[in-house]
Amino acid sequence: MISTFFSHELKSFWRSKNTGKSIAIKAVMGILILFLLMYVVVLGVFLDLILSKSFPKENPTVAFCGIILVYFLFDLLMRMQLQELPTLKVQPYLHLAVKRNSVVGYLALAALFSFFNLWPIIIFTPFLFKVILPASGGIAVAAFFVSIVALSVFNNYLSLYVKRKANLNGWVFLIFGAALTLITCGDYVWHLYSLRSGSYYFFGNLIGKPYLVLLPLILAITMFYVNFYYLKGNLYLEELSTTKASAYKSSTEIPVLSRFGSVGDLVANEIKLILRNKRPRSALLMGLFFMFYGLIFYTQKIYGESFKIFIGMFMTGIFIISYGQFMYSWQGSHFDGILVSKTKFSDFLKAKYMLFTMVSTVAFILTTPYVYFGWRVVMIHFIMYLWNLGINTTIVLFFANRNYKRIDLSKGASFNWEGVGATQLLLSFPLLFFPYLVFLPFKYLDMPNVGYAALAVIALIFIATRNFWIKQLEADFYTKRFKIAEGFRNK
Repeated sequence: MISTFFSHELKSFWRSKNTGKSIAIKAVMGILILFLLMYVVVLGVFLDLILSKSFPKENPTVAFCGIILVYFLFDLLMRMQLQELPTLKVQPYLHLAVKRNSVVGYLALAALFSFFNLWPIIIFTPFLFKVILPASGGIAVAAFFVSIVALSVFNNYLSLYVKRKANLNGWVFLIFGAALTLITCGDYVWHLYSLRSGSYYFFGNLIGKPYLVLLPLILAITMFYVNFYYLKGNLYLEELSTTKASAYKSSTEIPVLSRFGSVGDLVANEIKLILRNKRPRSALLMGLFFMFYGLIFYTQKIYGESFKIFIGMFMTGIFIISYGQFMYSWQGSHFDGILVSKTKFSDFLKAKYMLFTMVSTVAFILTTPYVYFGWRVVMIHFIMYLWNLGINTTIVLFFANRNYKRIDLSKGASFNWEGVGATQLLLSFPLLFFPYLVFLPFKYLDMPNVGYAALAVIALIFIATRNFWIKQLEADFYTKRFKIAEGFRNK
């Protein structure tokens, strides 16, 4: 996957409209860096002579050990000013079946390709082979080399971590810069301590105790993972670019829904979607027409009481059935945006439950005039209202995770079969038959009231355990989200 990212970066560069300009700039920068690199190579080759001239009273090895940490302190200052944050256009990958670890891993590895990581190797390696190797042997050289590389990696990820934190809060950069300045002034201005002595204390001991190499290694690995997990936790662009609000502020234009936070906002958005587009609006209007459904059947004695279960379910839950059968397809055009948004999918599901509850409650209230045909009719309507909220809503959302056909909201509702597939056919079976599977055994035992009670109890159990079902639906969705998104992209 990492090689794929590199390939995409190269293709993005060569296919860019500004490729010619970029190549010219990079060529100029390359020449300047080449000249600078030549000076660094010369510095490395003649470092032993430079140290002898600079510190004539000291052994070159002592002087060398004394400057390493000082170099990395100024290396950190230089990185804070000059090193660029590695970039990758991550947004196109966030809604694809690409693991976040792969994206973050690429960003972390790409950060190693910096000239700042090359310079200490070029500067210090010749001295190691010219002076340390003849005097202290290959193990000491290896310990020095690994320590230098590890400290370079530590500086690399520390500077990137501070810069990323500073992007969110400018005080981080000021505090870190002030800390580095105080450390430098403590030695060279106020003479409170000696950085060279500290450097020699560690690297001087490293010659006789190579296992001390573990300390810079641990520092480098720790800083890598600190940076890695910070990136992973803030991968979404809005989290990297904006300050998190201390308290949630609702943006809904429906004051009642603002009390429910983000869930209320999602419901408000869905209501707007329904009212502004013909096809979902027709599903809502069709529910109003179904309010007269009872007049067709309750006025004819040929239909028995069992049929009232079917009528009650349809009248109080027609919106759940007609609108819910195309669940997620309504958001097909912006489903990728939903996947990469900060909105929890559990809130998304809660919003669906709340929307269905609101509409079904209104539908049940509208059916109460059927009390004209007896209180038993209203009781059956109420039981089926509970059944719709508890069971049918869960069934509809379960099948929504298996619906891969998008709906174009710009098209009308007449003779529009877009989004219709086998999922809708399969969904109809549990919706129609499940209540009868519970009720009919009691009816044939001549206990219809027990049958109604069983329907009500099962419905109430599902309503009471709604959070459990939301978690199950959320877990199921996460296993199928990329397949759903892929299906919605097919126009």
